[in-house]
Amino acid sequence: MSRSTGVRGKEVGKGRSIEGAAAMGAAVADDVFDFRPGAQVPLSGSAGQTAATMALASAAYRDNDVEEILKANSEWHKCELKKGLWWNLFKPNLGEAFARAVQVRMLGGARKPLIQSFGTEPQAVVEHCLAANRLRRERDSWLTAVMVLCGLLFLPGLAVWLLVFQIRSMVAKTEDKRASVLATAVLAAVGVLAVVFLLRLPFDGFWAWYTRAAMVAPVAGWFWARQICERTAKDMRERWGSLLAGGGVGAKIPEAVPGSPGETAAERLRQGLARLTAEQQSNTVFYAGPKGILGMGTRWGSWQLAEELVPREKGTEIHPFRSWDVIRSIHDQLRMLERGPLHTGGFPTPSIRHWIVSPIGENADEVSRPTGTDVEAFQIRQHEVQRICNEQQFGSGDRHYLGVQFTLWDGQLVITMLITVTVLHETLRIEVTGHALGPVHSLFTTKPKAKVEEVHKPVRFWETYEKKLPLVEPHEVVRLAVRAPFTWYPPLLDFLGGKIKLPEPFGLRHAWAAKPWRHRFMADDALRTATPVLRVVHAAAIKVLAENGVDTEQFGTRSLFLSNLVQDAKPTTADLYEA
Repeated sequence: MSRSTGVRGKEVGKGRSIEGAAAMGAAVADDVFDFRPGAQVPLSGSAGQTAATMALASAAYRDNDVEEILKANSEWHKCELKKGLWWNLFKPNLGEAFARAVQVRMLGGARKPLIQSFGTEPQAVVEHCLAANRLRRERDSWLTAVMVLCGLLFLPGLAVWLLVFQIRSMVAKTEDKRASVLATAVLAAVGVLAVVFLLRLPFDGFWAWYTRAAMVAPVAGWFWARQICERTAKDMRERWGSLLAGGGVGAKIPEAVPGSPGETAAERLRQGLARLTAEQQSNTVFYAGPKGILGMGTRWGSWQLAEELVPREKGTEIHPFRSWDVIRSIHDQLRMLERGPLHTGGFPTPSIRHWIVSPIGENADEVSRPTGTDVEAFQIRQHEVQRICNEQQFGSGDRHYLGVQFTLWDGQLVITMLITVTVLHETLRIEVTGHALGPVHSLFTTKPKAKVEEVHKPVRFWETYEKKLPLVEPHEVVRLAVRAPFTWYPPLLDFLGGKIKLPEPFGLRHAWAAKPWRHRFMADDALRTATPVLRVVHAAAIKVLAENGVDTEQFGTRSLFLSNLVQDAKPTTADLYEA
């Protein structure tokens, strides 16, 4: 299989793919992925993934400070804030920056390959980002009209008021009380002089009335803009709360539905969403050293069974078999995991897949996907998977793993057990490793809080009540109004206000995943999975060995020893090797 490999400053890896090619189209020479004609069948594995998906999608509607995204940084995956030329006035909030960054990274024409987001539906997250950006564009269209009528036509007054707001924001941030009091006094003096100046202008006629209007019009425009911002803020907060409450609010993106063959932008967006879903179903993953397998989490446990292949009867030979024969038997037996002798609930239906694992550098900032005749629509074909399983067991190259994956806690916990079989000389080795991807950071699961203030009643002053405050604060109205005229060209807005730089290689799920070991029940689920999986794997492998004339006594003894060892009630750091 030919592969395209590249280097961009650091070591890069390889490959992506897609499952379910029967329902989705094949990639053509220009790497464009599209739907095939006919009904589209939902891809399997999406059930039970709503909590993590909706938590990430809700970030597109949030109005928090953009710097809060830094709280969600993990040990290995960190977002960065790129401040713009005029950060204080043009900086985006969390929802604006998140939706913009995710949209560009996931659907951009020159985007890099993505890492799978196990436990989530990335297309749903991207659709909500598109829907949030659409709501903001509608709001900004009205705000632009306000800025033209009440700001641009009265530019001198607008400049004065913007200067006042800038000084006010600087005063609010300063920690020096003396400087704060002095600046407040200066602003008050300027305000008094402005009123006197308007009442007694040194000139009259048209310019006198224009000067008065220039000072009043921006204030009137501010009240108008505040109503527009309040209406949109209320809508977005309702969507934010509904997503976290499980309401399932839909994302409306009519711009992704072409109305005619000439609508190239809508067609590109539609193909981008289809390609995103295709990449999500890839059977190629990347191992990045201590970071573990990207998208699956770090390796917390490893158990190896390695014994010599000896004929059961002296003077005879072992019947020839290959690693794929053992893997196929293990695959068939793992399908029975959800069944048990007792009716106690037990395992849900797992996802059992053959994975091709490509090694990349620990600090790689990019991956590249496989190409060639053995790849169709990001999917490495079955015969190539079988070849890698049988032949690429030593030295450089990709490796084959059989994975059994459980998506639990509504997508907040992803447990993956990977099995690989190698045969070197007369030794057969069966390795089972456990990977766990924890819940998304708590930043994404916080619900919107009503903006209220506790005040004393005017008569019964010993009693208090909650006074409802506006959703949009005065300085926020100014920020939104100033940004609105620039939304027609987002790169200019990024230059002026700044943006979020997402961690690379990027995947929605692992970029903001927390460790599952802080949650007792999640940790228990991960630890309990290992023992039954390990026993099924060993039983299936020993059965194949017995059928091919191998003495399984040593394998059985070693299997019993590992069965006791796997019951250790604590995870390890199996990806960190000590010299």
